[in-house]
Amino acid sequence: MNNFIYSNTNKRYHTLDYFYKHKFHTKVSKISLNAGFSCPNIDKKGKGGCIYCSKSGSGEYGGNPLENLTTQFYKQKKIMDRKWPNSKYIAYFQAHTNTYAPLNVLKQKYEEVLKLNDVVGISIATRSDAISDECLDYLEKLNQKTFVTVELGLQSIHKNTTKLINRGHTLQNFETMVKKLQAKNIFTVVHIINGLPYETKEMMLETVKYLNKLNIDGIKIHMLSVLKNTALEKLYQKEKFPLLTKQEYVDIVCDQLEYLNPKIVIQRLTGDPDPNDLIAPLWLPKKRNVLNDIDKEMVKRNSYQGKKSIKKARPTAIET
Repeated sequence: MNNFIYSNTNKRYHTLDYFYKHKFHTKVSKISLNAGFSCPNIDKKGKGGCIYCSKSGSGEYGGNPLENLTTQFYKQKKIMDRKWPNSKYIAYFQAHTNTYAPLNVLKQKYEEVLKLNDVVGISIATRSDAISDECLDYLEKLNQKTFVTVELGLQSIHKNTTKLINRGHTLQNFETMVKKLQAKNIFTVVHIINGLPYETKEMMLETVKYLNKLNIDGIKIHMLSVLKNTALEKLYQKEKFPLLTKQEYVDIVCDQLEYLNPKIVIQRLTGDPDPNDLIAPLWLPKKRNVLNDIDKEMVKRNSYQGKKSIKKARPTAIET
């Protein structure tokens, strides 16, 4: 039996579903939207953006940016209602950088979806170098009316890696923004990528240990996807850098979970690329298999989230 206290299933980590059910006392789903934003790393800095980024700006499963947000929302809601007919929803601004616009534009787009029935909050995917103080003040006020989540891309703490992937901001910039969001009591989620070119397992663990010390609220862990028509594809074809096998990935993720504070909400544990655009690794689209293997490995280890980061005397989780 699983006695990890932030789970009511077989999961040995703090799932997003568990968090939402305890916060809102009902099933809550995220609906991905494409608000038609761009990215400062593409526009202002003029370097083409991060080398792994697809033409959709990581919004493969978002809506059609040619449609208004209300239309996008209800199209996806219709599909989700078949499985969860009484669900509430988080409107997820997913594609590109969703604070990269004048404040009046941001207000119009956020508040359009917050007026819709059964929407209990918004989640905003963005960059640490693309949130103005004016925007922060607005999000603080909005957070008093609804549940606001800000998702920041970090990917790695290692300078050589961030230079190679053309991330375009510093670790200090990222940390400063996390602290600003925390000061305003805004729920903060961080994205990282495992398997970035030439990173070792220890480097990936160092990224998680760093985030653990920042007391973030949530994390999304992705596996690197080599996608068609990206700068990463060109680098991969040229240098043939090694990619993680599924077993290597599972092993690293389980180690990362053991280091993360059990209060940190695990919002994602693997990537979700469009198979039609994927070059490698070919095991990645089988998402359910990856998640099942992570669950099995945690059971095999008799482990749980936070095992290596908390003292045994603290009854956050109970070994079985």
